[in-house]
Amino acid sequence: MRFLILGNGQREGVVEAGQRVADWLTAAGHTLVAVDLFQQQSLAAVEADLAIVLGGDGSILRAARQMGYRQVPVVGINLGTLGFLADLALEELPDRLACLERGEYRVTEHLMYECEVNQADGQTQTFLGLNDVVIQNSRPFRMVDLDLLVENERGRQPVARYRGDGLIISTPVGSTGHNLSAGGPILTQELDAFVITPISPHSLTFRPLVESADRPFVVVIRQSDQAWLITDGQERLCLTPRHWLTVRRAPVRFRLVKVPSHSYYRTLQEKLRWGATPKYRDEPERSA
Repeated sequence: MRFLILGNGQREGVVEAGQRVADWLTAAGHTLVAVDLFQQQSLAAVEADLAIVLGGDGSILRAARQMGYRQVPVVGINLGTLGFLADLALEELPDRLACLERGEYRVTEHLMYECEVNQADGQTQTFLGLNDVVIQNSRPFRMVDLDLLVENERGRQPVARYRGDGLIISTPVGSTGHNLSAGGPILTQELDAFVITPISPHSLTFRPLVESADRPFVVVIRQSDQAWLITDGQERLCLTPRHWLTVRRAPVRFRLVKVPSHSYYRTLQEKLRWGATPKYRDEPERSA
């Protein structure tokens, strides 16, 4: 099999882990197509069967952008703290390698987005991502005014006007990140939908909205001292009232390798304590 090894080599232990993985793979007779432990090169033209990504979810988000419009199935090795996408431990890989060789794994496909930024002068810039698009004001105690529209068969239809700290447009994969912290819902990862969540809206009436990914959304910056576009928590672009954004389903999908015994709900329970029963003070035993 042909493998990629990717990771954030600036994090402690990633370079050493990458060497161990490379040794395991070559000893088993596999081919290393590329090893990029600082995630700096484009992988759009690389042919591989699987990509092993070392680190945390941030490394996987970066790897998805590296691969661009030719997504390779990803095996996530968690060297971080949370690890929703990277749910295998490094020590598990040698045993799991035999399963990968025999094809005893499942590849799940997940929604990715394109965020196209437009200016009044006609210039555009497009970001490909997996997690979320965040528009927020960069100055404290200031609000940003945004118009949200949806494109359908009748053209652009207004959805809402938001005034607050910002707005999050998240994929299901990103729903357990900034969206969840802002009060948005958890979406199952293989759902084809976007969730739109306002950040500290200056109103009691705004609630998160879940909509089909078949409909592109347009965000118009109406008023802001200085707003930022942040994609996947990693790339930033300064916005002004001359900008508007279109967020749509990308023509490619992120592909994640799932091995037996690991499930999404198990990850939610272990990482977020989701669904756990509250612990109450023990009551004294009653006498017979």
